[in-house]
Amino acid sequence: MHTGLLRCRLRSLGVGVWAFWGSACIALAAVAPAPVAQTTIDALSRANAAVVGVRVNVEEGARSAETLGQRRSGSGVVIGPDGLILTIGYLMVEAQSIEIVTQDHKTLPAQAVAYDLATGFGLIRPILPLRGIQPVPLGSLQALRTGEPLMASTGPQPGGEDADVNMVQVVSQRPFSGYWEYYIDSAIFTSPPVGNHSGAAVFNQKGELMGIGSLLVGDALGSSPRMAGNMFVPVDLLKPILAELQKTGSSQRSHRPWVGLTSSEQAGRVQILRVSKDSPAAEAGLEPGDVVLAVDGAKVSTLEGFYKKLWDHAQAEVDIQLTVLQGADIKTIVLKAVDRMSTMRKPTGI
Repeated sequence: MHTGLLRCRLRSLGVGVWAFWGSACIALAAVAPAPVAQTTIDALSRANAAVVGVRVNVEEGARSAETLGQRRSGSGVVIGPDGLILTIGYLMVEAQSIEIVTQDHKTLPAQAVAYDLATGFGLIRPILPLRGIQPVPLGSLQALRTGEPLMASTGPQPGGEDADVNMVQVVSQRPFSGYWEYYIDSAIFTSPPVGNHSGAAVFNQKGELMGIGSLLVGDALGSSPRMAGNMFVPVDLLKPILAELQKTGSSQRSHRPWVGLTSSEQAGRVQILRVSKDSPAAEAGLEPGDVVLAVDGAKVSTLEGFYKKLWDHAQAEVDIQLTVLQGADIKTIVLKAVDRMSTMRKPTGI
C-alpha cells in the first residue's frame, strides 16, 4: 500500500486509531507487505471499537468509598458475545449504579457481574443489548516480548470526553505486589504513561486484548533508571476463572484472610503506612509506622512474602500472629483475619 493511501485509510478509522498509528504508519508500510499492514490496521480498529467508558456511583458509607470515592470513571472492553465487559475491579466494587458509554457516545445502564479481589478484575454487563460491537479475542503473555509496541485504548465518558488511543511499549513483565494486600505473579508494565489508565485496554498488533489498566507507576522498568508508566493486569489471569466469576461473582482465591493494612517494602522491611478503619489490624492496635517482622513466627521482608504468609490458611477467618516492631518495642500481636469479600456491599447484580 502506498504511504499516502495508508495515511488516508488510517484517518478514516475513527477516534483515536490515527493518533496511535500516525507516528508508525510510514515504517509499517515500508517494512510490511500491504496485506499485513492492512490486516493490522483492521484488527486494531475492531479492538478499539470494543472499548467503552465506564462510570460508577457508589452508596455513601460503602467501605471502598473512603479510598476510591463515591463517583468513579474509567474504561472497559467487550469480551463476550452477550456484551460482557471486562474492567478493573476497583471501578465497580460496591457499585450502586453503573453506566457505559460506547464509542459513538451512546450511554447504557449496566450491572455488576463479578468482582475478583485476587486478580483485581471486574466484570459488568449492559442491561440493554449492545449493537454492532464485536467482542475482542484474548491474547497471551507467552507471545509478548519486551520492547513490543502495544495500543492502549480508553473509552469515552459521559459528558462528552472523547476516547483516546496511545502507542505504548512493553518495558517489563514481572510479579507485582500492591500496598493494599494484593499480589499477582505476572503483570505487564508499559511506557510512556497513560493518564486515564483505570480499566484501559491494551492490545497487541493482532487486536488481541493483553491486559487491563490498573495503576500509574514510577518504576515501570523495575530497576534503575526510574521510568514512569502503567501496570496492566494480564488477561492470562482471567482465563482460568472466567466461568467461575460469571457463575459465582468472585473466584475462590478471593476468599482469603484480610487484615486491613496498607504497607510498603523498604530496604528489606515491611512497614505499615495506613490501617483501615474497623479492620482486624485496627482492632488489634496496629499503627502506621509499625514494622512487620514475622507472620506466625516466619520472618517476612517483602510484601510478597508477607501476603503469602497471610494467605497460607485454608480459611479466611483465622487467628494470625504478627510480630511487629512498634516504636522501640518488639510485640507479638494476635488478630482475627476476616474474609475481605464479606466486608463489602455487593453491587446490584452480583
